[in-house]
Amino acid sequence: MTMENTQAKQMAMEALQKINAVEGFDPSALAVEYTDLNSPNGGEKRLRLPVMVQIGWFRLKYPEGRIAVSVTAGKDCFVATARIYPHYSAPVEQFLAEATASRGYLLDKPTVSPREWAQTAAVGIALRNAGFGLQFGAAGDSFDAPVVDELGSIMWSGDPADASAGSVPSPVSDAPAVQAAPAAKPREPELTPFEKALKVACPIAKYNGKTLGEVLQIDPKALHWVATKFTGNAEIVAAAKLICDEAVKATA
Repeated sequence: MTMENTQAKQMAMEALQKINAVEGFDPSALAVEYTDLNSPNGGEKRLRLPVMVQIGWFRLKYPEGRIAVSVTAGKDCFVATARIYPHYSAPVEQFLAEATASRGYLLDKPTVSPREWAQTAAVGIALRNAGFGLQFGAAGDSFDAPVVDELGSIMWSGDPADASAGSVPSPVSDAPAVQAAPAAKPREPELTPFEKALKVACPIAKYNGKTLGEVLQIDPKALHWVATKFTGNAEIVAAAKLICDEAVKATA
């Protein structure tokens, strides 16, 4: 590589680092190293930005932003769609980025919920598409899951009345609609303590009707408050603490 090419690459990387820049926050400090087996040199070390860090970065950049996620059952998998909004009041179609991801149940990972995994993967891709992590080798989920069969996926259509977290529609495919036989609903493994914690109702009035898992995606600070300040229900506090602990492990 010539000196001119090297300088051009350096300038390009510096420009990428300015996207969604937040004063005092350096996402590279929270990136994790991974081995890229597909690199030209084979096994080259690169940096990946975890989903939880992407979410935190997004909250710093857009304190009143919104991450809306919806999930449907496909053939032997769950298909999640995530949309990133700069403000919670933004109209349904005025989103910064959108992404879809699918995950299936893995026999060697019985504690991993394919539904939650699909949601996390979709959020990570959507945030990457919105510019949160473009300067890294990868951003979001690890993408090391085996390919799943999405042919039985249920695709959304129409315009919903609301696009709050958990109710955003997936884009409709440009291909002609095909009448398919109903896909068998995947059997989910017994819920782990972490998965049960994610389904616990949030006690904060502002998030009435939402689970702690949903609040984790739309307002992590509120979840931390429940884990450290809320005194109304010991079981809810324990669930919030468990989620916070797992979130910290995920970024370690």
